[in-house]
Amino acid sequence: QVQLVESGGGLVQAGGSLRLSCAASGSTFNNYTVAWFRQAPGKEREFVAAASWSGQLYVGDSMKGRFAISRDNAKNTVYLQTNTLKPEDTAVYYCAARSSVRIVILSRFYDSWGQGTQVTVSP
Repeated sequence: QVQLVESGGGLVQAGGSLRLSCAASGSTFNNYTVAWFRQAPGKEREFVAAASWSGQLYVGDSMKGRFAISRDNAKNTVYLQTNTLKPEDTAVYYCAARSSVRIVILSRFYDSWGQGTQVTVSP
């Protein structure tokens, strides 16, 4: 399995931006689809975006236009650029991987998870 480590979270004011990184190790990164999920206190884990090893990119409908996902296979890293952040974007952001080229939005289909990075957006 691949090991994942997120970074880049923090405290930002509404309207600000953060770039989250998900660094992978331990397996052939190019064989994995990597996704970002988030979970706010008291809420279910929510799909944010995903990048397949074939280059397909997908951002969840509620985040389109504000968030973007990219992937650098040479660096074994997937990035989530978050812009125009809102207080409701406050959550722990997790990256996850599955050994398939298909992008799916359900968390149960992902086998490897990082520890998460906290994003807090103040009003």
